[in-house]
Amino acid sequence: MDLQHWLGRATGAIQEWADTFGPYRPHPSLDVADDRFAPVFEEFTDRLKDNYPFFHPHYAGQMLKPPHPAAVVGHLTAMLINPNNHALDGGPATAAMEREAVAQLAAMFGYDTHLGHLTTSGTIANLEALFVARELHPGRGIAHSADAHYTHGRMCHVLDMTSHPVRTDGRGRMDLDALEEVLETGDVGTVVLTTGTTGLGAVDPVHEILPLAERYGVRVHVDAAYGGFFTLLAGADGPEGLPPEPWRALARADSIVVDPHKHGLQPYGCGAVLFRDPDVGRFYLHDSPYTYFTSTELHLGEISLECSRAGAAAAALWLTFRLLPPTPDGLGRVLAAGRRAALRWADLIEVSDSLELYQRPSLDIVTYFPATDPASLTAIDAVSARVLTDGMTGPDPVFLSTLKADRDAFAARHPKITADADGARILRSVLMKPESEDHVEQLHRRVEQLVRTARAA
Repeated sequence: MDLQHWLGRATGAIQEWADTFGPYRPHPSLDVADDRFAPVFEEFTDRLKDNYPFFHPHYAGQMLKPPHPAAVVGHLTAMLINPNNHALDGGPATAAMEREAVAQLAAMFGYDTHLGHLTTSGTIANLEALFVARELHPGRGIAHSADAHYTHGRMCHVLDMTSHPVRTDGRGRMDLDALEEVLETGDVGTVVLTTGTTGLGAVDPVHEILPLAERYGVRVHVDAAYGGFFTLLAGADGPEGLPPEPWRALARADSIVVDPHKHGLQPYGCGAVLFRDPDVGRFYLHDSPYTYFTSTELHLGEISLECSRAGAAAAALWLTFRLLPPTPDGLGRVLAAGRRAALRWADLIEVSDSLELYQRPSLDIVTYFPATDPASLTAIDAVSARVLTDGMTGPDPVFLSTLKADRDAFAARHPKITADADGARILRSVLMKPESEDHVEQLHRRVEQLVRTARAA
C-alpha cells in the first residue's frame, strides 16, 4: 500500500462528502497559517525521534509495533469526521462497522451468540468483564493466575472485590490443584484464565479448567488480550500449529477480552470485550435524557461502561478486517510468521554456548538468559542487565526487554542454577512482527556477542 497516496485520497473523499452540505466560512479563531505551522511541526517531528524503532525487526522488546497501513488510513479517514460510537447519533456509520467487526471477533472464538463492543484498552475490557462478574455473583471474589496481568488485581480493588492469585506450574500456567483449593472455599464467583500471559506468553489450560469451574458453579472469564488471535493457529499444520484443545474451549467461556491493538494490527487504543450471554446487557442499563433519540435500535453506549469512544477505532478495525480477516488464511498468516520466528530462535538458543532457554515459547514470546560462570541468579541478573543496556546503545542496536523470574520459578525450570538471590532478571523478546522471521539469526548472533562482551567485562 502507498500510504501517502491513500491518505491523500482520504482527505479528498471526506472533503467531497462535506461539500454536499453546502459552503460555510471557517471561524478565524481556528486559522493557523502554513508558515506558522511549519516550524512547530518541525519541532514536533524532531521530538518524535525520541522513540524506539518499534517498526524494525531488531526491536524485540515490548508488545509494540506499528499498525497496518489499512488501519492507519481507516483511522485517520474516520477521524476527519470524528464520530463518537457512544450513541448512534454520534456515529451511525462507525457504530455499524463496530458491530460487524465485533461479530467477526465473536465468530473467531466460536461464539454462537454474543454481546460485545470495542473499548479503549484491554484494561477497560477486563474491568467490564469483572464488573459483570460482580453483578452476577455479589460478595464473591475473582481467582486468577499469579502470572496473570496485574490489571486483574487492580480492577478487583476498583470494584471492591477480593482477588485470589493462584500459583502457576513449571510452564507459567494456572495450577489446577491450587485452583481447586481456592474454589473449595466458596469465596470465588469467577475464574480468570489467561491465554497468553504478558510475561511468558503462557496459555492456561482452558479445556481442563472449564469442567472444574462448572463443578463448583463459577463463571469463566478469559483474558485473551495478548494471545486471543492465536486461536487462528489452533490445530494448524506446520511448526506454528498450536494444540487445539484450549483454544476450541474458548467458545464455552462466559466472557473473553482481546486487544486488536496487539495482534490485530490496530493503533492504540482498541480493545474488545465479548459476553456469550447477551442478557448480561441488563447490568449496563442507564438513562440519558439527551443521548439516545434518533433510533430505537440498541446504542453501543447502552452496553458499555465507557461513554465517549472513538468511532475511528471501529473504522480502522473494520477496514483492516475487510482485507485481513480474523481467519487462518487472513490474520493467521501474520501470527504464524511470528510463531515460527519464536520457535526458530528457541532452537538456536538450545544449542548456544552463550545463552540458555528459560522455557520453550508457547506463542511468540521467547525467554532466555545468559550462560554464566558461576551459574547463579546474581550473575545471571547482572549480565542480563548489561546486555539490555549495551544492546540499545551499541553501534548495531538490538532492543530487548527483561523479566524478573523469582527463585522458585527459576528452580522449577533450572534446578542446577545456584539460588543466591530472591530472583534474577532474564531476557525476553516479543516477536510479534512477521518480519522477525527473516531476522532471527541476526538477532541471535548479536545477543550472543553482547553476552560474551558482558561476561568479559
